Amino acid sequence: MQIDFDRICFRYPNSAGDLFNDLSLRIAAPGFHALFGPSGVGKTTLARMLTGAVAGFSGAIRTEGVRQVFYTYNLERLPGWSSVREHFAETTPAANRTRLEELIAAFGIEACVGARFNRLSMGQQNRTNLVRYLLQDFDVLIMDESLANVDELTREKIILKIKALFPERCFLYISHNVAEVARFCSQILILRGVSKAPQVVCVQGTDLAQGAVPPPERLERAMLEIVHAA
Repeated sequence: MQIDFDRICFRYPNSAGDLFNDLSLRIAAPGFHALFGPSGVGKTTLARMLTGAVAGFSGAIRTEGVRQVFYTYNLERLPGWSSVREHFAETTPAANRTRLEELIAAFGIEACVGARFNRLSMGQQNRTNLVRYLLQDFDVLIMDESLANVDELTREKIILKIKALFPERCFLYISHNVAEVARFCSQILILRGVSKAPQVVCVQGTDLAQGAVPPPERLERAMLEIVHAA
């Protein structure tokens, strides 16, 4: 499984300048990878190009072993006329229903599934929405600040569970949290903006797995490399 962005050029209509100019990068999937960088450098735009939601760019996006790409973000909403459990029942493919209860428990939303989505807190909504996507058939799942309203310890538990349950899938994690991407991601692609050369720098994270503890110096080095590159 591999994703290549090859010499991507893009400018939003009515924009004064390019967002990308001959941007090239490779995502060596599967695994947990990150798009990192300051606001406005195009992280979400690049991710949505991969889903086909953003067009009008030159260059090419080539994939190998990728059939289905989903994109989820932290402000996404579910319908409010049915309970969360009813929504899961309607949207989960039959072959994936055996995983439902395990994800509900791992994400700590047992007390939420009987309620309507609009009755949940922001953190509960984020977790519920992410479970919905994990129950689908996908090759790549883009998580755009998908756990932004979830506390740090719960985020860690969820990310480690996702990595343990789906080792053959590709996750593209968009976050502004330096420590988080350094700890949990294998490949961290740092977008620096069109005015800088190179426009993207790749840093290797510690790729933390369940039960593992990375050496502190390795984590610190990854964080320093991320900050310097950005």
